[in-house]
Amino acid sequence: MDDRALPDADVAREWLAAMLLIRRFEERASELYAEGRIGGFLHLAIGEEAVIVGSVRALRATDWLASTYRAHGHALARGTEPERVMAELLGRTGGVSGGRGGSMHMADVARRFMGGFGIVGGHLPIAAGFALSANVRGSDEASLCHFGDGAANHGTFTETLNLAALWSLPVVFLATNNRMTADGPAERHASATDLLVRAESLGVRGRRCDGMDVADTHAVLSEALAVARDERHPVLVEAMTTRFRGHSAADRAEDRTPEQEARWRRTDPVVAFGDRLVAEGVLAEEARAGLQDSVADRVQAAVSAALASPPPDPSTLADHVPAPWAVGS
Repeated sequence: MDDRALPDADVAREWLAAMLLIRRFEERASELYAEGRIGGFLHLAIGEEAVIVGSVRALRATDWLASTYRAHGHALARGTEPERVMAELLGRTGGVSGGRGGSMHMADVARRFMGGFGIVGGHLPIAAGFALSANVRGSDEASLCHFGDGAANHGTFTETLNLAALWSLPVVFLATNNRMTADGPAERHASATDLLVRAESLGVRGRRCDGMDVADTHAVLSEALAVARDERHPVLVEAMTTRFRGHSAADRAEDRTPEQEARWRRTDPVVAFGDRLVAEGVLAEEARAGLQDSVADRVQAAVSAALASPPPDPSTLADHVPAPWAVGS
């Protein structure tokens, strides 16, 4: 994990703070879900913080970002206030989508975070559409599309990568491969499991990064985005990582053994990066503890602010719904 050089000390500390924020935010969200305060589904990305922060920090402010329904960390990494993300989880009007999207359908268009998409693989062609828009307008914007390895077995993967190569679109497809699809191991439902081989067969260049290392993820994504932006060539990056929780907060992850859990926890990307900053003199241990406390306070303040926000008024149920019955025709 230490092969990649660290960035500037201030940047390195900011990366750690961003990963700590995502970790504590999702731990607190899990507690609220268990208390029955968050309804519907809750999909956590605990263990995948390095993939999120490393990739999002490689983007420019004008680039486009699309995520799966496991989107809380992406919103936070893109700069959305924790209060607005937490309020969305709680179904409150102060939420980033007005409390109407919940965990799976949040977006912050002002920051070009376009979602939070609930359909597995359904957002790949949408992310390619952002890149097509950049081409049509002659812009140097790029599009980054996060997806899980399970989505590679949906038709949208093959169709979108094919068109992205055919049309020379500036898009990077980032496969977060935690080898834990909801359908079980890849070997159970795919005859060809190497995503790089599959991408390259469609004309899309493939790269791989250590998804447990924020520095390596950032470096590889920066290179991939440069190829997409400067050469107008799509790239697929496979981030090898681990998720510490089940598919959703309701999943008890009974398919994992205690030995597997212990082994994975030893590679915790948040702990490992913090250890490295301390070891290399970038951050004092006392400052690290202070940062953890500060993040915990920030998340608790976000919870308090979210709970103080009211739920949407029932009279607004049909707002933003473009259906005949909703508009009275």
